[in-house]
Amino acid sequence: MATTLDARTTPRELLIEEVARVIFAGGTVIFPHDTSYGLACDPLRLDAVDRIYLQKRRPDHKPLTLHIAGVAELLEYAPGNVVAAAVAKRLLPGPVTLLVARPSFISEEITAGYPTLGMRVPDEPLARAILDRCGPLVVSSANASGDPPYRGRGGLERLPTADLFIENGPTRYDGEAAIVDCTRERPLVLREGTLSFELIEARLGAAERQVVKVRR
Repeated sequence: MATTLDARTTPRELLIEEVARVIFAGGTVIFPHDTSYGLACDPLRLDAVDRIYLQKRRPDHKPLTLHIAGVAELLEYAPGNVVAAAVAKRLLPGPVTLLVARPSFISEEITAGYPTLGMRVPDEPLARAILDRCGPLVVSSANASGDPPYRGRGGLERLPTADLFIENGPTRYDGEAAIVDCTRERPLVLREGTLSFELIEARLGAAERQVVKVRR
C-alpha cells in the first residue's frame, strides 16, 4: 500500500482531494463503503479497471459495480426506467445494488460482457462525499477474489494492492448488499443481504408486491 490516510484524524477536505488526485491520475483507491471497504477507480480509465481485476485476482467474467453519489444522478443512467426510479427512491442510499440495462457509454469491460449494469448509492457519508467530488466510480469489494471482504474489523493483511488506502474503522453494516433486478416489469430480488426480502418488499409498498424472491 503506497499511502494510508485515516479519515478519523485527517481533515476531510484534504482527504477527499487526495482521493480525487489519485483517481484522476488513473490510480486505484480503497475507501470505506456501507457494507465493506471498496477498491475503486475512474470508469473512463479502462487501464485502471484492468488493474482492479488484477489486484483482486478477480475472474474477468465477474462484473464490477458503479457507485454514485445520489439517487438523481443514478437515475440518469436508467432514463425512463420507472421500476428503477421506484426502487431507488425507496431503498437508496442503502445496501442495495440495482441492475439496469447497461448504457452504451459504459464499457462492457466493466459489466464483464453482461447487458446489465449494477449501480449503488452507498449509505456512508464519506463514500458519498468522495463520489460527489470524483463522480461515479467503478467499485469492487476490497479483497482478493474468494476472500472475505474487509469491513474494518481485522484482516487488513488481506487487502489487495492499491495506490491509496482510506481507513475509517468498522463499516456501517456487516453483510452484503442486496441485489434487485430493475430490468423487468416488477423488481426481482436476486440476492438478499443486509436488507431481507421481507424488508425490501415492505419498503417498496403495495404497488410493488409482486416482487419475486429467488431462492438460492
